[in-house]
Amino acid sequence: MSSTVVIDGTGHVAGRLASIVAKRLLRGERVVVVNAEKIVVTGKPESILALHLKRWLEWKTYYNPEKRGPKYHRTPDRLFKRMVRGMLPRDKSRGREALKRLEVYVGVPDEYRNAQVLKIDEAMLKNPFVQYLTLGEIYSRLSNKLLEGGSP
Repeated sequence: MSSTVVIDGTGHVAGRLASIVAKRLLRGERVVVVNAEKIVVTGKPESILALHLKRWLEWKTYYNPEKRGPKYHRTPDRLFKRMVRGMLPRDKSRGREALKRLEVYVGVPDEYRNAQVLKIDEAMLKNPFVQYLTLGEIYSRLSNKLLEGGSP
């Protein structure tokens, strides 16, 4: 049976963590990521929010406008899972089987509350002067913007 690794996402850079998680999944390990809302996306906050707002509101097709709507995941856990999916192979067997071994949670569920969590040094945010937003902040700011009547 495959081994289970529990990773605490607090303070990890999203892309670096996603690539490491993808490699572990391809090796056959079962990976659980907790505290997905505290994973960090580096960059200027305005550009991060603009990119994600565009992804949320973008039309999938111009030929059938009824199929429009949110095409990108909005919650932090599903957004991170999509990042990992993008780093897995696209073939039907290896990539899909690896993605089935990934679980991502907002917060810490009861079954993993006493588990030994792992912090990955290569994926941690090391420079305190870099601008960033967490996945939870992106979600809350854009949700509030859409509720206030931001650009639909």
